Amino acid sequence: MYDPTRLAALVAVAEAGSITRAAERLGYTPPALSQQLAKLEREAGTALLVRHHRGTRLTGAGELLVARARRVLDELERARHELARLAGLSGGTLRVGTFQTAGIHLLPPVLSAFRRAHPDVELTVANYDPPDGVTAVTAGEVDLALTHTYEPAEPVPLPATVSAEPVLVEELVLVTAPGHVLTSGSSRLPLTALAGQPLISMAPDHPARQVVEAVLARTGATPSVLVTTPGYALVCALASAGLGVAVVPEMVARTATTPVGMRPLEPGDLRRTISVVHRTDEAAPAADAFRALLRGAFGRAAQHN
Repeated sequence: MYDPTRLAALVAVAEAGSITRAAERLGYTPPALSQQLAKLEREAGTALLVRHHRGTRLTGAGELLVARARRVLDELERARHELARLAGLSGGTLRVGTFQTAGIHLLPPVLSAFRRAHPDVELTVANYDPPDGVTAVTAGEVDLALTHTYEPAEPVPLPATVSAEPVLVEELVLVTAPGHVLTSGSSRLPLTALAGQPLISMAPDHPARQVVEAVLARTGATPSVLVTTPGYALVCALASAGLGVAVVPEMVARTATTPVGMRPLEPGDLRRTISVVHRTDEAAPAADAFRALLRGAFGRAAQHN
């Protein structure tokens, strides 16, 4: 393996015609440059230069190596510029997938921070109901995506090229119409208190909710209204109107656009985990920078909830 610094020295001598002039160009002393060239000749196993009273000329082997060295040095210089561009996140596009709750309440400030830090990166945002964001990342439709899973539930295996980084874990809480007796207290409400209550349900057409609602069903809660699409804003609006009670993520309850009562549940083992999903088989500096901002934003959200 030839040292690029020595290859550059050989090219400089070929262009300058002498070791002295090449040394001046490179900022070496002539003896130091001669040492570099001698090491290169030992690596090559043959003479590369012929020294004479008017300067230096290349041997046949030297001419061959200079031609190849120019190509190598050009590629290294191109790589240096490309890496500098990536490190500085100058240009390019970052494609972000999200689901509605995170897209409305968590993503905008992160997008603003990213735009301030990297104004030359174009941003695109697409909405995916979980787990469709995982599929979009796997297929290369987006660079990263926010998604969520529920507990208790069986974990869904991810493709080998994709990794999920949890950034926020939140409890599921009870929401009711304002002033409802079940949300009048501040302590945790036992799940058994839901027995006989009319439940606004997102099952059976929301697979991520099925295990959660099976737990609620075992307490005796009776489904009264089925919401067959994953629309928490609608669920909270129906609860606000007194059509039933619902169990939703805490972030959803705190940011509901309609007035609702809210109360934590006992035990507090019904949860939603929000994760950022990204590919692991390719370098993505913009996505890495965005994930770092997400961690900070979700961490602050967890502290405020």
